[in-house]
Amino acid sequence: MLNIFARASVSRVTDPIGAALVRAGLTPNAMTLIGTAGAIACSLAFFPNGMLLAGTFTVWGFVMLDLLDGAMARAKGSTPFGAVLDATCDRLVDGALFAAIAWWAFTIDANPRTAAAALLCLVFAQVISYVKARAEASGFGDAANGGLIERAERLIIALVGTGLQGLGVPFAVEASQWLLAVLSAITLLQRVVAVARAAKGASL
Repeated sequence: MLNIFARASVSRVTDPIGAALVRAGLTPNAMTLIGTAGAIACSLAFFPNGMLLAGTFTVWGFVMLDLLDGAMARAKGSTPFGAVLDATCDRLVDGALFAAIAWWAFTIDANPRTAAAALLCLVFAQVISYVKARAEASGFGDAANGGLIERAERLIIALVGTGLQGLGVPFAVEASQWLLAVLSAITLLQRVVAVARAAKGASL
């Protein structure tokens, strides 16, 4: 949903920065790899050790680089490999983040309910993205776009939960993870139904 309503506003800020980075010699793929490596490293270094605030702010900072690699791609010209690399790195970051939250829930918080919710979020994040990719490969890519929450909302909800818990708000991670799990299940259903309708319409 944020992709629909905020993309133009965000692009007005990030596009000049992306163009400047390209002129400085940095490539979109390099920015993608830097952001991915940093987000994965910070997720696994901070969350499992109970450092929720440090994890929240550092992961968020590296995730923001994802906005810049898109702006750089628009300035330099996107490539098919760049799109594949970006999508692959997004899945790796999502996996590392939710695995790290589950790890924290098991070992630090001793709350298997939160860990279960985080693992559900991990699975849903991967499958929601797979539905879109598979739909695009089958010629129904437009039908699988959107839904109640996409990656931006997913990261916001997860990191707001870890940030609030890091500030001392009890059960913030558990609440955010279960909310995200429910919203992700709805999004998955929305995408599958949309693709099914598109496929049915194409066969008529």
